[in-house]
Amino acid sequence: MTVITAHWLTEARAQRVFSILVDAGFKAYAVGGCVRNELLGAPIRDVDFCTDAPPETVTKLTISAGLHVVPTGIDHGTVTLVVDGQGFEVTTFRRDVETDGRRAVVAYAKTMQEDASRRDFTMNALYVDRDGTVHDPLGGIGDLFARRVVFVGDAETRIREDVLRILRFFRFHAWYGDPAAGLDADGLAACAAHSGELETLSAERVGAEIVKLLGAPDPAPAVAAMVQAGVLGPVLPGADAKALPLLVHFEGETGAAPDAILRLASLGGEGVSKRLRLSRAEARKLTLYRVHMASAMGALELGYRFGAEDARGVLLLRAAQFETPPNPGDQKAADRGAAAEFPVRAADLMPDLKGPALGARLALLETEWLASDLKLGREALLALP
Repeated sequence: MTVITAHWLTEARAQRVFSILVDAGFKAYAVGGCVRNELLGAPIRDVDFCTDAPPETVTKLTISAGLHVVPTGIDHGTVTLVVDGQGFEVTTFRRDVETDGRRAVVAYAKTMQEDASRRDFTMNALYVDRDGTVHDPLGGIGDLFARRVVFVGDAETRIREDVLRILRFFRFHAWYGDPAAGLDADGLAACAAHSGELETLSAERVGAEIVKLLGAPDPAPAVAAMVQAGVLGPVLPGADAKALPLLVHFEGETGAAPDAILRLASLGGEGVSKRLRLSRAEARKLTLYRVHMASAMGALELGYRFGAEDARGVLLLRAAQFETPPNPGDQKAADRGAAAEFPVRAADLMPDLKGPALGARLALLETEWLASDLKLGREALLALP
């Protein structure tokens, strides 16, 4: 028997969720990612619960306890209990009645076994009760500790229920799998067989999975497997993963934090921002990386115009593309540029210049200043012909 004594499990807010359900005679478990990550010693972002109580009953019990409840996914049996400012999703045990690869018609179930059987991977079908006892109806703990990402039951059946599970398979391998052991053969074959169906998914769902995958410490082995299985092409037509392993290596060498958008830029591809429905900030960053990866702008100017972090990204991309180790001197130059302030102001050139002429002169002096390695001061720049 496996027992966990995690703080998130024993603290008062989570225990209150348990009490609302269990004290009324229902079953309640924390489930999925919080249990998985606790067993792995990985960070935990959310604590989700499941129960045999119908959502209407969960709602009534919560209100009776004086707490706020939000019907976040009531059609699928999910409500969110708000306890002292923290939200906890509570989902009724479910089983799939009908699926089309994108959405499912579900019915409520009575047992943990039924609920576990409809989940995606065995490592996610882990449950813990209020006392910390872990319940493992499908043998997921063995797969978890062996770093095996294995579909629950038949892989093709799970994918037919939700095609997004193809991308989740590679994403979970990137985060939790053993790169030396490779991917589960049955799962990989099922993903390859259904790769063409990825085009039926919404851009938002695909984009969220790809960004999460690329944020893993080393997503390169999983992305390489996506290429081999014919999965990357339908998602990112024209993408090329050759530079990704070297980029990840150079990130580690230079102490750079994993950057999903930087790694996405290294893949190339057509219409990426639209295909993945990136946010405006992500799209701007992707464009910056891709444009200046191929530009002649020097490290000093990159730092001055875009800041040290984005300049570092461009320099790492260039190094990976040209298969050349990053030059430490370039990063130092980028840092100097990021900290520099152009010494000439528009007021210094007025009233002699104004409008377009003023802008052109400022741009010219800025160019001269950058070309001087920031050595020209205000007076010297103003004295230029």
